[in-house]
Amino acid sequence: MSSSTEKLTKKQLKADHPTWCPACGDFAVLASFFNVVQKLGIPHEKIVCVAGIGCSSRFPYFVNAHGIHFIHGRAVPLATGISLSRPDLHVFVFGGDGDGYSIGGNHLTHAARKNVNLSYVIMDNFVYGLTKNQTSPTTPIGHPSKTDPRGAIDRPINPMAQLVASGATFIARTHAAQVKHMNEMFERAILHPGFAVVETLSECTMFYPGSFDSANPRKGGVFDLVDEENQNLESTAAAMALAEEDFPGKFGVYYETRRPTKNELEWQWVEDAQAQTPDLSEKDLLRQRFAGMR
Repeated sequence: MSSSTEKLTKKQLKADHPTWCPACGDFAVLASFFNVVQKLGIPHEKIVCVAGIGCSSRFPYFVNAHGIHFIHGRAVPLATGISLSRPDLHVFVFGGDGDGYSIGGNHLTHAARKNVNLSYVIMDNFVYGLTKNQTSPTTPIGHPSKTDPRGAIDRPINPMAQLVASGATFIARTHAAQVKHMNEMFERAILHPGFAVVETLSECTMFYPGSFDSANPRKGGVFDLVDEENQNLESTAAAMALAEEDFPGKFGVYYETRRPTKNELEWQWVEDAQAQTPDLSEKDLLRQRFAGMR
């Protein structure tokens, strides 16, 4: 690994060759991540990538850094533990609409409300791609899949509304075909102190081709941006109004605010406890605490 004084190169960051299907939007997300990490000069040894299960969750295999490919839907609680125990690290979570909004939805909500300091990129493709075309939590009504051959009948969730309601302190939305915008959203998410989520539309060219063409100007769509000059980014009501717009909606930062992170609050507890008991080590304090819980 490089030292913290060296500027990382893409060659240093790349690991195995990505195994996604040709033209999958996740390729662009990976490239954008590399670009932003290089630009920000994050030390190589401080990068941690965590993912669950799914096509997009293969991310840690393709990044030459500390990485963990964890069980389905449990990437966020694992990343929470890493972030709380090692606040000096930059913790990144990568996943898809299934891993993040379905089996991992409850973990997403609680990590968001606790404001754990990490960055979460959710690559939403409206379908379960790794299991070969099954209905996901964001699949539009009427779209056929192996689990709904006559078309999805369940109302899809609204990811942005769910994120606003969860209490995340940075919430943004971007599109894998809009690389410059994606770079900007990733950079702002990484620099934000707290739980930062970027909902990223990433087309599954194998099982849902053309799903996001309506937001891609090169394919006749409209990429409409949030007007930050007139948008109150600290208003959950204003963010929810954006979230309720018809698809494809707007792209950019929906909500951004600053409040103490769980990391800051917990380390304050540790420091207060150590000040009151200077004779005890951190391990002794933990043992004492566990003994009192029996």
